[in-house]
Amino acid sequence: MTTQVHIVVDGKPHKISVDDPNMPLLYALRDELKMDNPHFGCGLAQCGACTVHVNGQAIRSCVTPIGAVNEAKITTLAGLGTPEHPHPLQAAYVEEQVPQCGYCINGWIMTAAALLKDNPHPTDAEIRKGLSGLKCRCGTHMAIIRAVKRAAAMA
Repeated sequence: MTTQVHIVVDGKPHKISVDDPNMPLLYALRDELKMDNPHFGCGLAQCGACTVHVNGQAIRSCVTPIGAVNEAKITTLAGLGTPEHPHPLQAAYVEEQVPQCGYCINGWIMTAAALLKDNPHPTDAEIRKGLSGLKCRCGTHMAIIRAVKRAAAMA
């Protein structure tokens, strides 16, 4: 039986027909809506590459069923800011020269954006705790911390 799911992604309404409401939100975003972010990383909510905001909360879209987000507002990295008006974190990542391969950036920025929304001026320890569980194989962790601190200072 086909289920209709209504979501708003980056400000645009979408109606998605799914055969299985347990299909991960990540699959709907990438396969149905043809988005190139978020990324598939581990599929187990352990790396963070699939992080999006659902109604303002950072979640791992690889384990979130599409049926659980019906009528939700979803923000992806593409909806956080634009090239002309980047989110402070996006601008700080560029200024701190964080990107290496770039695969994990989606998760780090989306998680940090939720952290800064809840705690606009976190300490180093709060930043580390808020970003725990995310993976970056390039080892840019210190640059990421600097970028989050820079973005917090812009607020």
